[in-house]
Amino acid sequence: MNNSNRTVISRRSRPAKEPLSKDLIVKTALELLKNEGSSGLSMRKIAKALDTGPSSLYVYVTNLQELSAYVLDYGLDKVVLPDAQDGSWKTNLFDALNSYLTVLYESPGIAELALTTIPVGSHSLALMEYILGRLHEGGIRSTSAAWGVDLLLLYATSVAFEQASRDQKGTTLNTILTSYESLDVMRYPMIANLRDELLSSGERFRWGLEVILQGILQRQD
Repeated sequence: MNNSNRTVISRRSRPAKEPLSKDLIVKTALELLKNEGSSGLSMRKIAKALDTGPSSLYVYVTNLQELSAYVLDYGLDKVVLPDAQDGSWKTNLFDALNSYLTVLYESPGIAELALTTIPVGSHSLALMEYILGRLHEGGIRSTSAAWGVDLLLLYATSVAFEQASRDQKGTTLNTILTSYESLDVMRYPMIANLRDELLSSGERFRWGLEVILQGILQRQD
C-alpha cells in the first residue's frame, strides 16, 4: 500500500563529509586528546569521530605511534621562537622554552605525548634547531649541545606535564600546604623550615633552566 505522506530523505541532502586525509585525522586526534586526555587517542575513537572504520586510517598513518608523533608536532605549531637577532642568546633560549612550556600546559595531553613520543615533525625539529642555535651562540657545542637540548626539553616537558596533571585532577598547592602544616616538626625539620620556599613559584621555572644551563656550561665536551 502506498503511503503518499511518507517523507523520503535523500542522501544527497546530507552535509558532505570532509574528505579523509592525514591532516583531518591529526586534527581530530588532537581534539580528542584535548577533550579526553590520552585515552582519547585511539584509532577506534578517531575513526568513530570521523564516521569511518579504523582500517581506513591506516591508509594515511602506519600505526598509533606514528599518528602520535604527527599530533605532537601539530600541537607544537603555536610555540613562539623569538627572532634570534633580537635580545641575548640566553634570553631568547629561555623565552622559547617558556613558550614551549605554555603550549604544553594549555593543551592537555600534549605534554604526555612529548614525554612518550619521539619528536620528528617540522615544528619539533624547528624547536630543536632553534635551541641548538642559541646554545651554539653561547659557546656550547658538540656533545654538550646535543645532550643539553635533550635535558632542557625534558625539564620543560616534565614541568608542563606535572602542572597539567594537577589541574586535571583538581590537585592544588593548598592540598600540599595542608599536608606540610600537619608535619611532625621534630621528624621533618628541614621541610617544616623551608615550607614556604618549597611551595613558592615565581621564577622557579627559569631558575631551573638557569641551573641546567650553568651545568652545561661547566661541562663542555
